[in-house]
Amino acid sequence: MQERKYSIKNWAKDDRPREKLLSKNPMSLSDSELLAILINHGTRDRSAVDLAKEVLGMVGNDLQDLGRLTLKELMKIKGIGPTKAITIAAALELGRRRQARLSYPSKISVKSSGEVASYLHAILRDYTHEVFAVLFLNRANKIRHFEIISQGGITGTVADPRVILKKALEQEATAMILCHNHPSGSLRPSQADEDLTGKIREACRYFDIRLLDHIIVSEEGHYSFADEGLL
Repeated sequence: MQERKYSIKNWAKDDRPREKLLSKNPMSLSDSELLAILINHGTRDRSAVDLAKEVLGMVGNDLQDLGRLTLKELMKIKGIGPTKAITIAAALELGRRRQARLSYPSKISVKSSGEVASYLHAILRDYTHEVFAVLFLNRANKIRHFEIISQGGITGTVADPRVILKKALEQEATAMILCHNHPSGSLRPSQADEDLTGKIREACRYFDIRLLDHIIVSEEGHYSFADEGLL
């Protein structure tokens, strides 16, 4: 079989992303070269690096915005199929989770809304639609589990208090922190946000579970129901 003209195999050994990473270190590779390693191979007419450059071009070479690309958007590029798109998305999710762990390791007790907000920003910042999540804590106020409960459109989402309480019991949580993002940037809670918080607070009392806070995060910062005296 005739080798593809644009194959990275035809490049000088020191210029190939994998060999370059192996002989030097990850810091020596450009963003497109690192992404090309994930893409793995190109097409008959384009190398993996070419495809990587087009992917980055979709977000103006901004790695922060790269995490916001959906699988469907990635697959609009000729040569990026489901397998390549899923590999890229998985790598970005690992990076997101690593950053979240650095922001708030699970062994550390929850002390302030600001600390929790930093953790939530790391996890939720790439969502372009609203998501509702819960932090489940133990008696020492250490995070046992984080879970996105529901996802909605750009303007809102709906969370079922019954589902939340069921998961709290499954996790043997003694405390919870509700959280959701506002893609619009606004930090003002809606009436629906306040009503839902009230319903969950009342339900928690029946199971001796403490509702510590409800935190809204956006690119503008965060809003804490507890800090504002709404709990």
